[in-house]
Amino acid sequence: MEQVQQGLIALLLLSILSLVLMVTLLLVFFVLRWRRQQESSHESTGFDNLKFADDAEASSFRSPAMRRPQTWLAIRSRNLEAVQTALALHNPKPCLWTDGLAGERRLFVAPPVSGWILVFGPALPEPDDDVDVCFRFLLNLSRKLGHVQYFSVNGVLNHHAWAHFESGYVWRGYAWAGKTIWNQGDMTREETALRMKCADYVTANDPSAFGNSDFGNAEKVHLLAARWSIDPEAIDESLMEHEWGIAGEPSHLF
Repeated sequence: MEQVQQGLIALLLLSILSLVLMVTLLLVFFVLRWRRQQESSHESTGFDNLKFADDAEASSFRSPAMRRPQTWLAIRSRNLEAVQTALALHNPKPCLWTDGLAGERRLFVAPPVSGWILVFGPALPEPDDDVDVCFRFLLNLSRKLGHVQYFSVNGVLNHHAWAHFESGYVWRGYAWAGKTIWNQGDMTREETALRMKCADYVTANDPSAFGNSDFGNAEKVHLLAARWSIDPEAIDESLMEHEWGIAGEPSHLF
């Protein structure tokens, strides 16, 4: 009888030991599995972060060139077709913001934003090339479309210009190309608030008089655009990636 009891106790102990071993093995299995999942999750997160960083770097690389164009128009309108007709675009095609702002299109008419249509492209006239051509272009365009604004900044030379036309009337026009080549109309309150300096026609490039060669105006042109109408830099990038405008060649701008 005693031997039977001892055998049962030994069997019970072996069963308990086996159970403990099985539980231990299961715990080890689940711990290893959990660690592998965590490592996999960290690797995935690291990749996603890297991808996000790359996208951010690409966005920051693209944005300066795309979002602050050298020359642009702001037209108070929501009618793309009317602007396209007024500009006499040849071979017009649908075009995304991102493509239109890349500078490869001669003219790009952006989709309306907050009641304004922006126009970009190397075909727009520059006052430092021929201020009379620029003036006539804006005058004729405003006769067709009404309220037309013009902005230009040469980041290398610091040449700059801005103008506001209304139905063939010049409310304000100013252009600097080492000297004042256009100064028409009274300074607006927005220019005054931004402390922009506009020399008369006889003032030459004199850094000692104003502190720098462009009076500090060049860096304020986009701020003036924001107060007069809309700043291209303030436009949501999601619009640039998904909204379509019109691109084409000018048939006869000037």
